[in-house]
Amino acid sequence: MPNLRPPGRRGRGGYAGTNDTNTWRHALRKDWRLYSLLVLPVVFLLIFRYLPMAGNVIAFRRFRPGSSIFGDEWVGFHYIEMFIHDPTFWRVFWNTVILGGLTLAVCFPLPIVLALMFNELRSTVFKRVAQSISYLPHFMSIVIVAGIVLQLTSLNGTLNQVLGVFGVERIAFMQQPEWFRAIYVSSEVWQTVGWGTILYLAALTTIDPQLYEAARIDGANRWKQMWHVTIPGIMPTMVVLLILNVGTFMAVGFEKVLLLYNPLIYETADIIATYVYRVGITSSNFSYATAIGLFEAIIGLILILSANGIARKLGGNSLW
Repeated sequence: MPNLRPPGRRGRGGYAGTNDTNTWRHALRKDWRLYSLLVLPVVFLLIFRYLPMAGNVIAFRRFRPGSSIFGDEWVGFHYIEMFIHDPTFWRVFWNTVILGGLTLAVCFPLPIVLALMFNELRSTVFKRVAQSISYLPHFMSIVIVAGIVLQLTSLNGTLNQVLGVFGVERIAFMQQPEWFRAIYVSSEVWQTVGWGTILYLAALTTIDPQLYEAARIDGANRWKQMWHVTIPGIMPTMVVLLILNVGTFMAVGFEKVLLLYNPLIYETADIIATYVYRVGITSSNFSYATAIGLFEAIIGLILILSANGIARKLGGNSLW
């Protein structure tokens, strides 16, 4: 007898003519233990990431300590106009752009190069030792790293002692603005490049070994194998990490800059994050600091959306 059940009518197995196993309810009932692991991360994001976003309203309201956390009165775009016409803001803005651009240009490709070098090593013992040594700086506290940098660049530090051996006059590195960017980027390379190779090394393990065999049969040497097999194999990982790095382009390391800079080198070392810290925390001008922070966040959002769109159109690899 034919099934006379009307379309859309619910039966024991779900809707007639549909597969109930493809619904999210079925997946939740089946793997509820795995989904329960998401509860704490979601609660953390809601409390510490999304709820504080409501405080951005004081960028458009006058806030006084001790009053309402959402400000006393609307002032519209008053604080936005303030930082637009503030020459100090534009100085720190361009410092942030330059420092972020240098960090991205240097620190993004170097982990790829180092991962490719590790991949070409044939000695397993040497490879593991080299990887462990390159990872170690990542686990050091920012305070320790800043202390090492300040010690190396002081007047009696290691760098000046080496320069003295060659008869070069001592240089006050941390008192001359032109040296700060090179010192900061160098410390970032030392601290982050080794750790950045982990994802690329993991991506290298997913490349089919038969591709290398086919390349060798075609007469490709190791350089051509790396260029035509290895790099295309890790290209999706490279694109995703590039998009994420572009999204955090403006978020230059606040802690390290705060620990390294001083008033003598504000000309090149002062960035948006440290300026917001001085204006908001030190001077208690919270509304003005919030307006600047909101402006920085909007720029970061535009950058990550643009980078994702360009990557999707050019290569088909993107975050979404």
